[in-house]
Amino acid sequence: MQEIRILPLLGIPEINDGDDIALQIVQAVRKASLVIDPGDVVVVAHKIVSKAEGRVKALSEVKPSSRAQRWANDLGKDPRLVELILRESRRIIRMERGVLISETHQGQICANAGIDLSNTQEEHAVLLPQDPDESARKIREKLKSIVRADVAVIIADSFGRPWRVGQINVAIGVSGMNPLTDHRGTMDSSHRQLRASILASADELAAAAELVMGKTQNIPVALVRGFGYEAKEGTGKALLRPPEEDLFR
Repeated sequence: MQEIRILPLLGIPEINDGDDIALQIVQAVRKASLVIDPGDVVVVAHKIVSKAEGRVKALSEVKPSSRAQRWANDLGKDPRLVELILRESRRIIRMERGVLISETHQGQICANAGIDLSNTQEEHAVLLPQDPDESARKIREKLKSIVRADVAVIIADSFGRPWRVGQINVAIGVSGMNPLTDHRGTMDSSHRQLRASILASADELAAAAELVMGKTQNIPVALVRGFGYEAKEGTGKALLRPPEEDLFR
């Protein structure tokens, strides 16, 4: 039976523009008298990545367009926030009952283009990383150079789900692992061939890590140990369903 451990990394300070996320992770690991082992999965909250990459916007610097003003009135939202959502969106999918669902330039479909006003300075908004896969790759390469261990890195964010209540962490950026585990062609316990069983392993790991990271505990990084993933470059984009396979677009 496979055993998986999830270790929260305590003591990571407030992250600012230009900070080295990988270095902060290594310092937190050493302070906790831990080590990063080969095969570990490092799950990183997107918010600290966005802050390090300067993806924080002061609302005072945002001038709403006339469209943003109209939509803000209909939605009961801050027009400056609506303007940011429009800027960060490839297209708007749904706008109803105070909710704005969009497809971001990164291809993610989520509420408010993934923009978050929590856990940051007042009157500031945290945007998604411009390229979460590239962010994951850079953190992974820097970790490898410091600790001499090959690991996988997941950049995670919390998304709502259209058919379920509550939010859950998902992988928006991946490096060092296949984000999908494909069981098609294998046999189940009843000796029937599996035809549609593809597990979103990176999403499952992101969700599991969130159980120790929490929303209010200031723990933006967790180590997942013991999961046997397929080592490859991997991307978070591989988790996005192509439009031609999407029954709801």
